[in-house]
Amino acid sequence: MSASEKAKAVAEQAGGKVKKEAGRAVGNESAAAEGAAKESKGDLRGAKEKAKDAFKH
Repeated sequence: MSASEKAKAVAEQAGGKVKKEAGRAVGNESAAAEGAAKESKGDLRGAKEKAKDAFKH
């Protein structure tokens, strides 16, 4: 996995988790849902990069 793509995936996961938890804390379901979606996007980006690495080797 390239370092920049891995960093993007981790950043998306962390940002999404923060937004999700902040939304839950204040009772904002919309923000919580957006955060969960962003976290999932980061998970998918990471999985995609791992799959690419598996086929390289």
